[in-house]
Amino acid sequence: MANRTVHTEDAIAWLKAQGTLTGASLVASLPDLSEFPGHTSAQWSAWFIETARLILEKTPPDGVTLFFQSDIKLEGVWIDKGYLAQKAAEVSGHALLFHKIFCRAAPGAVTYGKPSYSHLLAFSREVRPDLSRGTADVVPDLGEKAWVRGMGYRACREACEFVLRETATRTVINPFCGLGSLLAVANELGLDAIGIERSPKRAEKALALAVEAGRWSNATPSERGSRSR
Repeated sequence: MANRTVHTEDAIAWLKAQGTLTGASLVASLPDLSEFPGHTSAQWSAWFIETARLILEKTPPDGVTLFFQSDIKLEGVWIDKGYLAQKAAEVSGHALLFHKIFCRAAPGAVTYGKPSYSHLLAFSREVRPDLSRGTADVVPDLGEKAWVRGMGYRACREACEFVLRETATRTVINPFCGLGSLLAVANELGLDAIGIERSPKRAEKALALAVEAGRWSNATPSERGSRSR
């Protein structure tokens, strides 16, 4: 049975305390500008790039780093998080392996605040995927979400299946793991999972969330893994 651990602490502090995370690939959705009251968009963008660089640099050369992000529209200005992730990768010497789009609304729909799609980008220093095993670049939907800020089941599967298919790493680490959607799908596919979440309530839920027959469910923490403070 795949293992799961959730660390209840600040993700950046946890990452800085680690060396290279051998045997692991990392999947992250970095917090939005709305979670940084008092920050300007320029300050938040600088934070995003630096944090993305930290995550990339902790990933081993034979692993992959994936970012799942949704852009924002702020006072008539579009903030492209995919671009920010690529800036971090350029600085740290990582190649872009794919850039997929997951539709949040039907094509042709007009949305406000957030665009009608989310990005999934993959980076690595050494991994080069077999193009004959490629998957769609535009995916019609995210899949069911376990919570409002979750990745969606289909997006989680895409990320974890890529790790399984194209790397020898068998642990997925998810900084800013929230309620643990990515962790649950990683375990479903037989991957060990480590989450970092500073909210104790979210950490407990991240440990309990599971997937059964393609649907979200819950179990007691003792049935799913371990939590550390």
